[in-house]
Amino acid sequence: MDAQPDDDAGLRTIPLFAQVAELLRRRIVAGIYTQGTRLVEGRLSAELGVSRVPVREALHALATEGLVELSPRRSASVTRVPDAIGRELVEVRATLEGLNARLAAQRRDPALGARLEAVQREGRLAAADGRTEALLRLNASFHELLASTAANSVLREMVRSLRERTFLMFAPVDAARARQNWEEHARILQAVIDGDADLAALLASRHVYSAHAAMSRGGAGAGGAAPG
Repeated sequence: MDAQPDDDAGLRTIPLFAQVAELLRRRIVAGIYTQGTRLVEGRLSAELGVSRVPVREALHALATEGLVELSPRRSASVTRVPDAIGRELVEVRATLEGLNARLAAQRRDPALGARLEAVQREGRLAAADGRTEALLRLNASFHELLASTAANSVLREMVRSLRERTFLMFAPVDAARARQNWEEHARILQAVIDGDADLAALLASRHVYSAHAAMSRGGAGAGGAAPG
């Protein structure tokens, strides 16, 4: 399968359809495939150098996650999120991200905290330099580490799913929003390190609404990276 270096790293031991699904998922999250983009089996099969079967299975897997819509008469396409549903997704995600940060502050782990600080530093540098691919990777790492600190596997999966679905609306954003995103991360992280569960929850919830507000103001533009 012909993928970018970051796309297929660490994926060689999992089924081919799962590798394809992960690559397509990353492209959707990165805003490479935007809402409504057609995902044609034959075209993807030729591009990735695989048969249609793993592509079809990957599209079905992404459909169960809400990232792809399937039609019996047409090819698959990236899910379009109606405004009303988008607002509901943001409301639920903001609530769960707040709970996630609250638990992280209550159950803080020094080792994970140090790793979060390292990712935070890298994220700020990447935002300053406008390194979009690095920002996507570091943003995912920040939230995964925060979820690990919260130590609730059910919540972790729910937040991850919601984050990916809201990225359909958010990605991409401009450089200014990318910098603001990491400034907000820094405040959340400090509250977690301080063990201030109430503040961590408040900041994490506001972080989601802030990203949504930026998108609503028309802040999306080329050269950025998905927020939140």
